[in-house]
Parts: sequence; structure tokens; C-alpha cells
Amino acid sequence: MTDLVDGTAFNFEQGARARKLFAAVVLAALDDAIADDKKFGNGPEQIARWARSRDGREVLSCAGIDPNERVVKGLMDFVSKGVRTSVALSREEAERRHAAEQAEAA
Repeated sequence: MTDLVDGTAFNFEQGARARKLFAAVVLAALDDAIADDKKFGNGPEQIARWARSRDGREVLSCAGIDPNERVVKGLMDFVSKGVRTSVALSREEAERRHAAEQAEAA
């Protein structure tokens, strides 16, 4: 019985690691699109083309993201803002955004 539980826990852990790996691929694609946007001005179109492609849909699905049109629009909006993923996911950026929202509300 404990072998079944250990095997299930191991498989769950492997699945979580795989989702994290594919999420890192999505973040890299976002960074590439942001770089394209700064260099050529076509970043949102690039990420939309990638997300709508068969490979992009598969990577998004493996990352645990439903590859629908709403997600594509969200990715395009993120790229158009031009904030790199490492900065957007940092604590300092989150605190800055929160302070800006508080200032707007006041």
C-alpha cells in the first residue's frame, strides 16, 4: 500500500516539475516577444502568433494554462506594457504597483 502512495506522490511531483518547466518556456517566449517589441515593434503580434500556433498551444497546455483567445489577449497586453518577466514577478515591482494603486484610490 505504501508503494502505491509513494508512487502517486512521485508522479504528482514529477508533473509539478514538468508544469514549472513549461511555465519557464512561456516566460522565455514573453521575454523574447518583449525584446522583439523594443527592437522591431511587433512583439504583441509575435506572441499572439506563437500562442495560436500548435506548438504554442501545446506549451501553454503543458504549463497548465488554457490556450484560449482570452489568454492570447492577456499575453499581448503583457508584451505591450514592455516590462520584462523577471521584473514583473519581483517583489519590488509588486510593491510599486500596489503603492501606485493606493495613490490613485486616495
